[in-house]
Amino acid sequence: MIWFSRLPAQSRGILYMLISVTVFSSMDMTAKLLGQRVDLSQVLWARYGGQLLVLVLIFAPRLTRALRTEHPWLQLARGLMQLAAAACFFNAIRTLGLAEATAVADLAPVLITLGAALLLGEKVGARRMAGIGAALIGALIVIRPGAAVFSPASLWPLGSATCLAGYALATRYIGLKESPLTGLLYSGLICTGVMSLIVPFRWVAPDGPAIALMVLIGCLGTVGQLMMIRAYAVAEASAIAPFTYVGLLAASGWGLLIFGTVPDRWTVLGALVIVGAGLYVWHRERKSGTAEPVPEEMGQP
Repeated sequence: MIWFSRLPAQSRGILYMLISVTVFSSMDMTAKLLGQRVDLSQVLWARYGGQLLVLVLIFAPRLTRALRTEHPWLQLARGLMQLAAAACFFNAIRTLGLAEATAVADLAPVLITLGAALLLGEKVGARRMAGIGAALIGALIVIRPGAAVFSPASLWPLGSATCLAGYALATRYIGLKESPLTGLLYSGLICTGVMSLIVPFRWVAPDGPAIALMVLIGCLGTVGQLMMIRAYAVAEASAIAPFTYVGLLAASGWGLLIFGTVPDRWTVLGALVIVGAGLYVWHRERKSGTAEPVPEEMGQP
């Protein structure tokens, strides 16, 4: 597409990001459908097994070099945290709406900022702390502990956001010394390996539609991740990171079109608070010159 190549780098990066978050939202919708037909372990196995297979086929000549790492234990920790994040989120959407789960999971960016201050010694001023506090309040509005509509399942997306933040902090610690492909391969190997040990004991024979959904979820996860890496490769992270919140709109759309669910007013209010706080924290980091996450940092589970 000649017209695409002629676009400014920032515009191409934004388009890559929009494609990525839309594909990831489609993956979440597929996971919700698949979770109604097979065990959760099979959903996770298909997600990461598909990613690993596609990466091996595409990057076969570079595999030996890409698997070299100076941080094998950190790569292991990253892979396990990513798997935990996906397990929490896919478990959440079995009973929650896509919009509700995605809204709470969108806490991850502000939790990354908080974790960077606590674990990596990065400075976080009073204004950014206020933004983090506001995002947590937004999550409480969505979850509504103590209300009649509250259920323990509401805590699963919070666990997903926490694990995703840990994954991102590990990636930030590694920095730019290792290729994003290295992280993707190790994530695929670790997550597929762990689930391959678990899935035989929980296997539910899939029917034709379930097999198709298992293939689809692996492909969608890989395409979404590659598009996100491409977005960060061609444009400044500080310019495109806010567009990750478009995923919340996509999740609401899929929830309405496929499952007939409409977020209630409290979910909408909480989501607006979370997104607003996240954008404020991003704005403060951009002003202070610290809003440059590594390519995989904003990746999805």
